[in-house]
Amino acid sequence: MTSSPLPARSGAVSGAGAVSGSVSGAELGTGTAADPGAGAGSAPGAAGSLRELLSADARHVAPLILGAVLTHNGRDGSVSIRITEVEAYLGPHDSLHPDPGSHTFRGETARNAPMFGPAGHLYVYFTYGMHHCANIVCGPAGTASALLLRAGEVVAGHELARSRRPTSKSDNDLASGPARLATALGLTTADSGRDALVAPFRLELPGNPPGPAAADISSGPRVGVSGAGGSHDYPWRFWLSGDPTVSRYKAAKAPNARNG
Repeated sequence: MTSSPLPARSGAVSGAGAVSGSVSGAELGTGTAADPGAGAGSAPGAAGSLRELLSADARHVAPLILGAVLTHNGRDGSVSIRITEVEAYLGPHDSLHPDPGSHTFRGETARNAPMFGPAGHLYVYFTYGMHHCANIVCGPAGTASALLLRAGEVVAGHELARSRRPTSKSDNDLASGPARLATALGLTTADSGRDALVAPFRLELPGNPPGPAAADISSGPRVGVSGAGGSHDYPWRFWLSGDPTVSRYKAAKAPNARNG
């Protein structure tokens, strides 16, 4: 099976991973990482604008979300992570955009139901009996779509992130990989379905100047996904080129739909 081509749109990623446009936090009124008080979690209007952006095709949203900062103000403190790598996942086998690498490929279940919900919400799943992985839901409600948060840089709350990730050898390792990122943010399946655009969460897009330029974004096959969904027909992994926190690529070893 081959992937559906991306429809033409400003901000879309071409086969070479180039981006033709970008959206800044200032344009959406979401604030910047330097001004957390102006984030989407503190302004309903800004959250609405950001949710509208996230309601687009996940493959278009992916390059725009790189460089954004996700914050979780949990019971034990706050951690903020700048997103440096994501993977887009789409829908069931009988949908407009079937994705054999997605949790939703065989249809809706209690576990993957948040992927069919409103944009901007979280889909957090447990894998291998030990790891949590977090996604931000994209697309219109009723259409399964999400971005797996694969890697990022801790930009605030370092001490708390280090205490959650005591095996990390350096700060670059704290959120390098989806399980590490979710752990550093303190996310579990209890957060699945929660709105990432309101307290205790905050999502801030890069401010002015706009986010990373096209030349700074790479795309390629998704990590650890077996079968067609992990092939070059699905180059739906996007990352900031050369960023030290980006996880290393490795192909799937077992026939699982998605390793997260």
